[in-house]
Amino acid sequence: MQQEFYSNGKLLLSGEYAILDGAKGLAVPTKFGQSLQVSPTQGDSIHWKSIAVDAKVWFSGQFNPYELKLIKSSDNLIANTLQKILVAARNSNPEFLNTPNGFEVVTKLSFPREWGLGTSSTLLNNIAMWAQVDAHELLWNSFGGSGYDISCAQHNSPLVYHIEKGVPKTELVTFNPAFTKAIFFVYLNQKQSSKKAIANYRTKQFNKQDLINSIDALTSKMLSANKLSAFEAAVQAHEELLSKILGLTPIKEQLFPDYFGTVKSLGGWGGDFVMVTGNEKTPEYFKSKGFDIVIPFTEMVL
Repeated sequence: MQQEFYSNGKLLLSGEYAILDGAKGLAVPTKFGQSLQVSPTQGDSIHWKSIAVDAKVWFSGQFNPYELKLIKSSDNLIANTLQKILVAARNSNPEFLNTPNGFEVVTKLSFPREWGLGTSSTLLNNIAMWAQVDAHELLWNSFGGSGYDISCAQHNSPLVYHIEKGVPKTELVTFNPAFTKAIFFVYLNQKQSSKKAIANYRTKQFNKQDLINSIDALTSKMLSANKLSAFEAAVQAHEELLSKILGLTPIKEQLFPDYFGTVKSLGGWGGDFVMVTGNEKTPEYFKSKGFDIVIPFTEMVL
């Protein structure tokens, strides 16, 4: 019997880096995501095909279902990562893929891979549903990371996420302020390595509890702001706080010093999307600077 699974993409609006240490982050699932379709076959192999938003195959591979060993692939690096997830899923559920038949697996993205909206997290959550295992555990047994992206994959609502004594905590919240028309997401096309960004953060010396307390307060202010000016003040304070911790110049100062609204990094500083506040002139401003992908809040957030 054919099975199909779907997971939402993600954006972390507050708490980047500090969320790893227990701070509360405001995260939103996106209208973009990834599906995974599984069809049993008469063969004795797992045939895997990953399809991009432009309908082109960006990865293909063949695995032995018993030992989960790679037979062949179009990209061994991707294949090894996929194999790692499948093995971790089997370790959590020994019945997973413990059948004599093979499978045809097809994944489909509804966003460009380079956007950084969660190609890995949506895949991992889909595999967790297929294998009937806990997705957060599967993440920590394979990739590592905070896990907010897994919660976004699973929920159709904004959420506040934090880790408490090693346990992921997800609180669904309402975040649909009257000023959503003034919020946009701009794609910078400068992919950052999450692992390198986290490693850099880990080298910094600072009072961890003070940072957590400050981030928690700013997340709360962003969430409860009923005026754009209050939201912008919290966003600006968040940027300034992390700028000091990371020893990095905020992205607005780097690239958009003359912009009239606020600019906030999301995730690894300097890459993928930034969140900006502004008005009807905002898309025109960023496009004039060479950044053509400007997505309004209502077209991005689920």
